[in-house]
Amino acid sequence: MAILAFDIGGSAVKYGIWNEEQLIEQDKFKTPKNWEKMKEQLIAVKERVEQNFNLEGVAFSAPGAVNQEARQIEGVSAIKYLHFFPIYDELEEAFDLPVTFENDANSAGLAEVWKGSAKDNDTVLFVVIGSGIGGAVIFNKQVHHGTHLSGGEFGFMLLNETQSFSELGTAVGMAMRYADRKGLSYGEIDGKRVFELAKEGDPVAKEEVDTFYSYLTMGLYNVAHAFDPEKIIIGGGVSNLDGLLDRLNVEYKQLLKRINSNTFLPELDLCTFRNDANLIGAVFNYLQKTNDPLTSEIN
Repeated sequence: MAILAFDIGGSAVKYGIWNEEQLIEQDKFKTPKNWEKMKEQLIAVKERVEQNFNLEGVAFSAPGAVNQEARQIEGVSAIKYLHFFPIYDELEEAFDLPVTFENDANSAGLAEVWKGSAKDNDTVLFVVIGSGIGGAVIFNKQVHHGTHLSGGEFGFMLLNETQSFSELGTAVGMAMRYADRKGLSYGEIDGKRVFELAKEGDPVAKEEVDTFYSYLTMGLYNVAHAFDPEKIIIGGGVSNLDGLLDRLNVEYKQLLKRINSNTFLPELDLCTFRNDANLIGAVFNYLQKTNDPLTSEIN
């Protein structure tokens, strides 16, 4: 039996088939403009796939706050038509198969505790550093959604009186600060280029890279002490930076010394599954929600 997995994103919907413990037959299509077109595309993929595979169910990773009990997507996202209607019921009727949903960041976190960098851990924080900062809180290999479905929304933490972790602790924020100081428009520079300029000796770039690491470390310090996890997994585009973990460990030790703290140094690690994380995590969520025997040893 195989599981069809979809990862719904703002520009594309990726999909693949989980069969014999691996993700295969991966492809994608452009994210449609409305729900009816989306449903048509999803059904077309399912009908094509089931010609060669015996499907047991369909697993989704999606943006927004997924309400597992209400069986709908709440909150907000770039794909407005996904929200606040019985999406589970509609798709289960259309597919004639069980359907599960999980938030995209939570799905990525589940992938890591299932088969990735945290496969030997139960209590893990997954911190996604992209244009903003999001993530997942995993207890006993299960997503902790929180009372208001805001578990893992680390980016809303304030790092000073008015600015959040998402504003201060990302490469996007770093690039914006650099642009302001150099009199550039925001479209003229990105985080990757600021890192390059710092290596080339640009003093302003070096200062902003230092500031980036300082704020990122501060945010990690806060989440580490809020949850005391076995491990913090870092994902998002920044996770591709050479020497990221070494620099963060140095910064973290310096922070502890600066504030005269004798608390613990958290174990930091990088994500294993990058572009495939949401699909793999969606599958694990499906197995958990449907009480598949395959997960009995890890739940």
